[in-house]
Amino acid sequence: MTVSTETIPLEHSALKLTITVGKDDVLSQYEKTLSDYGKTLQISGFRKGKAPKDVLERKLGDALREDVLGRLIERSVSLVFDDENFPSEKRPLPYCTPSTEEKPVLNLGSDLVYSLLYDVLPTVVLGQWKGLKVEVPNVRISDEDIAHELEILRDRNSVVRDREDETPAALNDVVTVNYSELSESGEPIPGTERQDFVFTIGTGRNVFKFDDEIIGMKKGESKDIEKTYPEDFEDPDLAGETKKLRVSITALKEKILPELDDEFAQDVDEKYKTLNDLKKGIRDRLEKELKGRLKNFKTNRLLEKIMETTPVDLPESMIRFQLESQLRNISRNTNVLLDESYERLMEALRPNTIRTLHSRLIIETLIKDLGLEASDEELETFLQHLADEEEISLEESKDYYAKGEIKEALKEDIKERKLFDILLAENRVKIGAPQSYQEFCNDANR
Repeated sequence: MTVSTETIPLEHSALKLTITVGKDDVLSQYEKTLSDYGKTLQISGFRKGKAPKDVLERKLGDALREDVLGRLIERSVSLVFDDENFPSEKRPLPYCTPSTEEKPVLNLGSDLVYSLLYDVLPTVVLGQWKGLKVEVPNVRISDEDIAHELEILRDRNSVVRDREDETPAALNDVVTVNYSELSESGEPIPGTERQDFVFTIGTGRNVFKFDDEIIGMKKGESKDIEKTYPEDFEDPDLAGETKKLRVSITALKEKILPELDDEFAQDVDEKYKTLNDLKKGIRDRLEKELKGRLKNFKTNRLLEKIMETTPVDLPESMIRFQLESQLRNISRNTNVLLDESYERLMEALRPNTIRTLHSRLIIETLIKDLGLEASDEELETFLQHLADEEEISLEESKDYYAKGEIKEALKEDIKERKLFDILLAENRVKIGAPQSYQEFCNDANR
């Protein structure tokens, strides 16, 4: 079969591919298909395989032409996309199924011409990526940060005991509640009930954030609550909404925190002999984490600058695929079916997803343009680094990481680290105003 192609780029990184199949191939496929039917069809008045061509054509009607058309399209599309010389930038994205622009028409004696529409990988024309300037806060690990981490460890090593029945709930108590949303008439709304939900008062680790409202309640007590949430509330389903809730406390426990002493340090990890050893260990860990966070902060700010001069026309199929992947992960990790809130979550996640895809395409383009590679020696060095971090042998590290998809992912990580080092070397980073470690971490996570 002889085919010719013509491509026309469309907006949003879509492509129109027009395929032409020569009239001789059209006629040949028609005759072959008709012959195949003639050998198998049993038509009254004729021996099998002996029915005249015109009789077969009348018998098969439009179905014959539809079959021929389908076979021609299938064969010609395969020929185009199986051709290794067909440019990669003109191939459809793996999650985008090509569709015909309009229904093709089969005319015997004429070329078959039809067009496919599909999304392709966006073209990235890099803007300025050198000589940029970004500002990062001046962050230092303080004694307050060490104390904060110690309190987290105390909480993890705490024990709980039941409160007396008449004791009111207080901040930091561990509470078990039943709750449901209420209708305007004050009746529980079916499907909104939650039983035996446990959290620590003051942490805000409940959907409706009713920590303050249940302080002072006692075990066995119920309370109706009305809460209005701000327009910028973290949960888009609650932002700007007013909810009526009924909350009942079924269990109430207090936390008993351990004393901060040498014995506590040894309970945390046997490698610590004294409380000062533990504090030093915490400081070393935070310093290491801060170094990594600051590097990520710098590279993210630089990428944002590059994005300003490097527009990318993202196809909708790419955005949708990424959003659906995120929502599947959320559903799997929370074990919650996202039915009614599915589209709302899609819209809430969309801006950040677009930024992430935009940034990712810039990173991949820079890595390709700079010819960055990851050698086997660099991979082994990185595996040794992972082994040291996890306190395992190099052989154990190799056995787990240096194979299959994990190995390739590590090589991509090495190339990305090389790129980030180049970005930091080619651009200017200015130290800004002081900021606490906790504030910096909270800002960076937004």
